[in-house]
Amino acid sequence: MSRLPHAPRAHPDAAAVAQRLLRIIRQTLVELRPDTAADSPVSLHSVLDSDLGLDSLTRVELWSRVEREFGVRLPETLFASAETPADVLEALLTCAPTVAAGPRGSVERLPVSPQERLTPDAAQTLNEVLDWHVQRHPQRIHVRLLGENDTPEDISYLALQQGAGAVACGLQRRGLQAGQRVALMLPTGRDFLYGFFGILLAGGVPVPIYPPMRLSQIEEHLRRQAGILANAEATMLLTVSEAKLLARLLKPQIPSLREIATVAELCAEPGSFLATPRQARDLAFLQYTSGSTGQPKGVMVSHANVLANLRAMGKALRVSADDVFVSWLPMYHDMGLIGAWLGSLYYGVVLVLMSPLAFLARPARWLETIQRYRGTLSAAPNFAYELCLGKLADSEIQGLDLSSWRLALNGAEPVNPDTLQRFAERFAGHGFAPSALMPVYGLAEGTLGVAFPPMGRAPLIDWVERESFQARGRAVRAKPGSTDALRMVSCGQPVPGHQVRIVDDHDIELPERTEGHLQFKGPSTSSGYFHNPQESQRVRHGEWLDSLDLAYMAAGEVYLSGRAKDLIIRGGRNIYPYDLETAVGSLPGLRKGCVAVFGSGDPASASERLVVLAETNEQNPRVRQRLQQQIRRVAVDLTGVPPDDIVLAPPHSVLKTSSGKIRRAASRELYERGEVGRSGRPVWRQLLRLLQSAVWALLGRGWRSVRRACYAGYFWALLGLLGSLTWTAVLLLPRLSWRRRLTGGAARLFLRLAGIPLHIERLDRLRHPEVRVLVANHASYLDGLLLCAALPPEFSFVAKRELAGQRIAGPFLRRLGTCFVERFDLQRSAADAEHLAAALRSGQSLLLFPEGTLSREPGLLPFRMGAFVLAARADVPLVPLAIVGSRMVLREGQWFPHRGAIHLHICAQLLAPGPDWRDAIKLRDSARAELLQRLDEPDRLRLTG
Repeated sequence: MSRLPHAPRAHPDAAAVAQRLLRIIRQTLVELRPDTAADSPVSLHSVLDSDLGLDSLTRVELWSRVEREFGVRLPETLFASAETPADVLEALLTCAPTVAAGPRGSVERLPVSPQERLTPDAAQTLNEVLDWHVQRHPQRIHVRLLGENDTPEDISYLALQQGAGAVACGLQRRGLQAGQRVALMLPTGRDFLYGFFGILLAGGVPVPIYPPMRLSQIEEHLRRQAGILANAEATMLLTVSEAKLLARLLKPQIPSLREIATVAELCAEPGSFLATPRQARDLAFLQYTSGSTGQPKGVMVSHANVLANLRAMGKALRVSADDVFVSWLPMYHDMGLIGAWLGSLYYGVVLVLMSPLAFLARPARWLETIQRYRGTLSAAPNFAYELCLGKLADSEIQGLDLSSWRLALNGAEPVNPDTLQRFAERFAGHGFAPSALMPVYGLAEGTLGVAFPPMGRAPLIDWVERESFQARGRAVRAKPGSTDALRMVSCGQPVPGHQVRIVDDHDIELPERTEGHLQFKGPSTSSGYFHNPQESQRVRHGEWLDSLDLAYMAAGEVYLSGRAKDLIIRGGRNIYPYDLETAVGSLPGLRKGCVAVFGSGDPASASERLVVLAETNEQNPRVRQRLQQQIRRVAVDLTGVPPDDIVLAPPHSVLKTSSGKIRRAASRELYERGEVGRSGRPVWRQLLRLLQSAVWALLGRGWRSVRRACYAGYFWALLGLLGSLTWTAVLLLPRLSWRRRLTGGAARLFLRLAGIPLHIERLDRLRHPEVRVLVANHASYLDGLLLCAALPPEFSFVAKRELAGQRIAGPFLRRLGTCFVERFDLQRSAADAEHLAAALRSGQSLLLFPEGTLSREPGLLPFRMGAFVLAARADVPLVPLAIVGSRMVLREGQWFPHRGAIHLHICAQLLAPGPDWRDAIKLRDSARAELLQRLDEPDRLRLTG
């Protein structure tokens, strides 16, 4: 519906209805936008977004109030098309007075395959994935599209391939060459699905960009997308017919763009397409983050990237063909495109696909659809869960049954612990299991998923001391419920085959519970940004990619704490401050270069508020009101959403660095304390106090970096000195007992001088003169040294044979009586096992690391069976040793040590029930359970199994 130039048509009650409608809008503005309501006069011709500041989230509240007040059900299309109150009034005057119905009680079973895995494991491209499904079950439902009033349209795998083939034919007829980019500016629907795969089948590279919400704003929308189209060097644009004419006007700005067409036009051209071979390393698509404007960043996602991520996520979530995925997520967003659609395609899952507008206009439809189709999987940003809490009356969810919903993924924006708790509590009576809530972490640069929590576990909340975390970045545990504590939500562990680390500003890996930059690597990590080498180089750190997010790790779990980048996430949309600051700063009446745009937490919506802080000398109320309206219009034109708050401040309110850069975080702090423009405290005093805080924080970070570097140098110098002296003495001393006692004393001296406390629990369990097999977890290079310091000298280490041949380690270990075993030669390995058994029979106790190796990632690795078979066959006790903290001091692959305490717990001894293989397996499982009880790390066997 276009904006009405005149008042609505004549109606006997039109004037009264108009007055009631305007009253509702004014009341909504006062409650939801109290800071700007007084500056926003409401009339029938006020523009909802630019004049009144009503974005999509605020419209949800307005729509529900209008429907309750008038007892009607407004058309869903009106949510997007309405521009003014006059448009809403026109709809009200034609709507029949009906009361919105509650959740439907009927359940519609979709054809699924119980516990069947329909996965093309050998496929190397998305094209091969579709071919695989078409060859095996061409008529199986792939997508059920829900239109207006839930009218369904089913798309089978064969229908998708045929529709995509028709698009591919049309593209090739118009000259599309392999590897060329084709932009899709289409809403969720059949045309997008056919268009995306049609581009792939034709050998092109799809570039999804978000479509305009209202057709009347196509011109402004296309202007915002011009930067993306130019950066991608798109040769064609697939869009709706209404946008074709205006899109042609962009051609002079985008030299590469030569064709603009609709999917219907491409499919109308008869013929067949020539299949273009694609390789795993080829680009599958370009993923531009929503909000990319001045400096577009198109993440290059290869076929290998996307398939690796789908396989990792599917393994973590245990996806199978009996799942049903319900999604309203936009198809231009990575969570909707990859997580919902391509994930469903790969695993043979039926995808029930709604329009995003269907959810925004009526959030209850999301939950109703999950009930109707017995949905098992669904995902959404945090704001969507909050909408279901705040905008749905009890009457709307009466009779709702969510018992089928096994995984409710929450990602794409910061996760609020209050939202998780309240959602679980409110919908528990409707069959929703709290363990279904799954806060996840991902980003386009990682293709999608980076970290997922284990299944079947309710959200894990970490309570940390506020002062310690904010001042020093240390996540010190606090008492749950403490009023002076921060709550952090765990996003789980890295998905299978991928790794995460937390580093400081110099790429030095930090110990656990220390905030730093989150970096990740793995087979689904993107190679960078398309035609943007500077940004690609900025985030690439060797084989690691910087997420530009801040986080810490504890017990192998990832806790997001903030964003190092200035990105603002508003209602699931990314907004980049710089472009908006530049545009606002050019308005007459505002001080150029003195505008700060930042996000501020909103407890009411559990999302972020978009705040524009601008300096001006204007004091006239009317002029200031006009400036606010202009800022709002500029923000809507540039980002698609109006600001939640516009603050016109006196000069020198926007904080800057000495080089003139906007200090957004400091300006946000000033804003959140309510001190912007406060009369009673001079601005210079506010700036001085903030500057003092910033200087102290900067000095603190610098001092901590210097202190860590000095400690690392001292650590290695001390180890080199004591190590060389000990090595020489061990080679010279004649008796084994003397050599072992000397080594133990030197190890204890090193730990003491290095400031690494070693706390040993239940050492008394090893003081009995008895032959035993000891098994310890292996977390760090320091494990052997600290066991030498802690254990009595009668225990012999068992090491891999490769160490025996080393120039320095070999002679040293042999002189300490170390037993060596072969890991790769089976014949020699069997002989070594016999030597170990003979050592046990002769009264020699042995110590082994059953993991066989160590890893930088937290977690207990799978065990090798050697130690347990030995203990079972020799009928000797086995004692597990739990080493806690050594990984934090010195991690594998990291030669930068950190000061910290190490704990060694001597567990109770275990006995195998018998001498055979099954008895050894039981002994292994018992030892593993003992260690996991005492280790603050995950079970990697369960994660990888």
